[in-house]
Amino acid sequence: MRVHLEVLVRRGEIVESRHRLELAHVDARGRLLTASEHPQLVTTFRSSAKPFQLLPLVERGHAERWGFSDEQLAVMAASHVGSAYHLALVRSILERIGLGAEHLVCGFHEPEDAASLAALRGGSASPSPLYNNCSGKHAGLLALARAENWPVEGYHRPAHPVQQLLHRTVAEVCSVAPESMGTAVDGCSLVVFALPLAAMARGYAVLAAAAAQPGGDARTRALARIARAMTAYPRAVEGPGRLSTELMEATAGRSIAKGGAEGLQLVGLTDRGEGLAIKCEDGAQRAIGPAVTAVLEQLGALTPPEVARLAAQRIVTVRNAAGLEVGSITAGLEVVALT
Repeated sequence: MRVHLEVLVRRGEIVESRHRLELAHVDARGRLLTASEHPQLVTTFRSSAKPFQLLPLVERGHAERWGFSDEQLAVMAASHVGSAYHLALVRSILERIGLGAEHLVCGFHEPEDAASLAALRGGSASPSPLYNNCSGKHAGLLALARAENWPVEGYHRPAHPVQQLLHRTVAEVCSVAPESMGTAVDGCSLVVFALPLAAMARGYAVLAAAAAQPGGDARTRALARIARAMTAYPRAVEGPGRLSTELMEATAGRSIAKGGAEGLQLVGLTDRGEGLAIKCEDGAQRAIGPAVTAVLEQLGALTPPEVARLAAQRIVTVRNAAGLEVGSITAGLEVVALT
């Protein structure tokens, strides 16, 4: 099925802005099921790659060696909001491996969590890389380095064994050649990978298919555990009000969701073994909630009660400085051709 997907921003009934989005919807074999005009668009995987950056730690048995809980694994795959809950989880990982926040190279940024932000601005808390939304991922990579007896120093650099392993792993899960993936530096200083949307979606289809299998090889079992951790603790993965968290909560484990910066969202459908990658071409994050919910509704992947529960993501209210409702952000999805 070919579709045209855009998100409209209205003030009153006046369309002020349009965001165009690309979509790739595939099964675990990579067969394209639904697509926009450019499903092979190459872009950066950003934080949507985190389940696969976590994979080596679990696949090699190190998560069991360290005794990490599913909740701790969930925050290792997270783009969290920096709440006290998230900080405590990341600290618990670092304490278990004998390291501290000073070993994290992700840097500090202000958290989205209101209470944490107020504490920082009020002086009752101090800036720390723990607040970085990627601190859980970094803690997990430090655990991988320690378990493999690799140097902790420089774990973020492309030539480090950690990053070399992640490069190969992401390529394998998404069924692309490692040398075909371009690289750059992510917002948290780690290597970020570039690959087609359809390949990203295939990775999530593989993740979703693994979640539905009780056994399998080491990789399948590891992917299943990561999926289980994310869906069991969706608030560890992002936070209240965030799309991935709300989608996983609403569907009670039938979807595995992880967003990325610059308007990227990946979703795995566990009951179908399918994956979706949706990218806003101009990087606008505000377009993602309406677009993702519209696509999932069109595909019949949401029940009516789930659609109702996700209403605030489906139609976003635009308010002015006085709090008045002055517009909306909604998705328009047009089926262009059936295949």
